Amino acid sequence: MVYSDKQKRVLREADARWNILHGAVRSGKSFISSDLLVKRVHQQPRGNCLMVGKTEGTLTRNVIHPLQDRWGSTYISDISGSSGSRELRIFGRKFYVIGANDERSVKKLQGMGLVYAYGDEITTWPQSFFEMLKSRLDKKGAKFDGSCNPEGPFHWLKTDVLENEEMNRKDWHFTLDDGKDFLDPDFISELKKEYVGVWYKRYIDGLWVMAEGVIYDMWRDETNVIDELDFKEKDPVKYYCSLDYGTNNPFVAGLFGVKGNQARLIKEYYYDSNKQGRQKTDAEYSKDLANFLDGYNVRNIYIDPSATSFKAQLRADGFSNVRNANNAVLDGIKTVSKKISDGSYKVLSSCQNTIKEKSTYVWDNRAQQRGEDKPLKENDHCCDMERYFLHTQFGRMKVGAAKAF
Repeated sequence: MVYSDKQKRVLREADARWNILHGAVRSGKSFISSDLLVKRVHQQPRGNCLMVGKTEGTLTRNVIHPLQDRWGSTYISDISGSSGSRELRIFGRKFYVIGANDERSVKKLQGMGLVYAYGDEITTWPQSFFEMLKSRLDKKGAKFDGSCNPEGPFHWLKTDVLENEEMNRKDWHFTLDDGKDFLDPDFISELKKEYVGVWYKRYIDGLWVMAEGVIYDMWRDETNVIDELDFKEKDPVKYYCSLDYGTNNPFVAGLFGVKGNQARLIKEYYYDSNKQGRQKTDAEYSKDLANFLDGYNVRNIYIDPSATSFKAQLRADGFSNVRNANNAVLDGIKTVSKKISDGSYKVLSSCQNTIKEKSTYVWDNRAQQRGEDKPLKENDHCCDMERYFLHTQFGRMKVGAAKAF
């Protein structure tokens, strides 16, 4: 195997009760932490072992499949078992498996005594889960190995663990350049171009920095706003629509054109009932949407899954192409940020409300003090609308077609 100097250090020095690898994407954290996992399988005393991730799906993608690619399914099994007791075997040793995506996951730890635990995407776990895990690693010589990308400087993992000098802990900070021994130099160069602002500091430099100010600070009117559709390829444009449904709040719709990885917001519909002094009914919005899309062969209409009444109205009015959007906020913001910064998403100058919101869509400072990255819920309706489309269509979490409601 080709190891970087940082990875070699981890293999030599990871002998604390808590061993945490944090920093940039694609820097070799997960790879070397999985080698630690195999090492612990053969070295830890007898006892229960645990593997934790945000979900079983992320564990399978980030950890289990890469291990199977290297060692084969004979030694690394798939996850199996009932919903109450999920497990897999690694070189014959049984690991319990838990997805720690919400507070309910804490109960899955209760009553469990552990000699070893492995953690993926630690910053996505509830703090209560991590606190309970501390008490479960109760066997002599128990250890934890885990990895994550950084979040804000007030995240509980940074303040309560990485800065806790009393814990029996070791941690290693990775930057993208730590992967230079095994990554293509062109890939490193291109990735550095694709991230800007807070995402560059976190995902390239591996720093725990605050998301503050304007969210899409990489937006430039002179490059991201165009006066007319600029597709030049011969292939036909594929059209999509995205909606941010509102009654007391503005109702927003956008028509998007797509060619390959290029996306354009062609036109917008914006109705603010507070400014207009009258709320529209679902039936009126449905009729407005039909007029808005008239003349375009729209493949899918993406809408927030929570807009149940309007989805029922659309179904009654004969719309058969409505799909639930992927409404993950932070992952969606990352997708939009990348599309803006690499120039693959642009907005026609006639979409004035969407353009205007780019300067008013900001991070919530109070949430930052709690260690949370959240947008301020003001002046965000067009940004939500475009995020639903761009993340559902281009986001990392996309699996096949979006689900119908």
